Amino acid sequence: MSPVTFGAPGTGTTAVVAGTGGCLPARVLANDDVIAAGALNTTDEWLRTRTGIARRRRTTPGTGTGALATAAARAALRSAAAASGSTPRPDLVLLATTTPDHPCPASAPEVAHRLGLNGVPAFDLAAVCSGFVYGLTVATALVRGGVCSAPLVIGADAFSSILDPADRETAPIFGDGAGAVLLRRGSADEPGAVLAADLGADGAGRDLITVPGGGSRAPWPTGRDARPDHRFRMRGREVYAHAVRRMTASSRAVLDQLGWPADSVRAFVAHQANQRILDAVADRLGIPPERRLGNLGELGNTAAASIPLVLADASARKGTEPGARTLLTAFGGGLTWGSTALTWPAAEPRITPPEPETDNSRRSNASWLPKHSSTPPIPSTSTS
Repeated sequence: MSPVTFGAPGTGTTAVVAGTGGCLPARVLANDDVIAAGALNTTDEWLRTRTGIARRRRTTPGTGTGALATAAARAALRSAAAASGSTPRPDLVLLATTTPDHPCPASAPEVAHRLGLNGVPAFDLAAVCSGFVYGLTVATALVRGGVCSAPLVIGADAFSSILDPADRETAPIFGDGAGAVLLRRGSADEPGAVLAADLGADGAGRDLITVPGGGSRAPWPTGRDARPDHRFRMRGREVYAHAVRRMTASSRAVLDQLGWPADSVRAFVAHQANQRILDAVADRLGIPPERRLGNLGELGNTAAASIPLVLADASARKGTEPGARTLLTAFGGGLTWGSTALTWPAAEPRITPPEPETDNSRRSNASWLPKHSSTPPIPSTSTS
């Protein structure tokens, strides 16, 4: 699509980030743990050097994406309540994920149910690692169109559930987690205002990032036949070239649409895929290392959760002033890509562990009503 401007400072109505939150599993796996689990032919030093990843979070067995998403959503609601002093109530729930709790139905309605939001429209969005940028763009358009006024946008993935532990290309790269933002209707000159977006896709690259089996084209067999491949696969070298090219071009399109010089961007948040990809995109855009925000080294690639988790991380560290020019960009399977420009939110983030997967946790629960509690920030590393 052509880049879309949602609003320029001083003009018009747009969506504003009112709260940010994240959810991280407690279990931490170092590189050596992943190498040993899959008998991988690699080393901790090689992974740190080539990917920038030292550790990642993983869920415990039985904990699904819905539990991560619900916890991150509650954290974002608490963040918004602390910022505004009032209790926000979302009127739409959008969940970007590649790892829903079930193939059918979508996970977003159950997340809304757990939050006590029965009757609120809720749906999943599948754009793999571009999912959060896609979701933020869709939600902003819905706010501007008057469809909703307080959408909750969540990026959540439990990639450990689809990884092959013996696959050297993917097993060390991915972690589990969730991030969320609550949007509200506001003006383009406020901190947290979403100002422009660019999205794209190219289905010719569908086999570069894929789970080959389990869909209607290759369904699970009903007899004793061998199961189609239900594990995540990625052709890393080819993905690298596409990711750098697409994220760079998309970022430039958004900057050009707003008339922002690259050196005016104070916070650059790219999908946390691989350190070499992040550096290549930022170098091509001319964004200096001190303005590249990330947590790849500590969390790995958390797919749709990576960008909102960086937003929560950097806010907690006070790394960027509210209102600062911010550029988000992502690339994922499909192929899909996208970029969004906004100003840095004023809300303080909240971070929480996953919710337990119990019968009680799945009941409609109005305990989403925010509590003014403080939570520690996640470990932060810049991508310099």
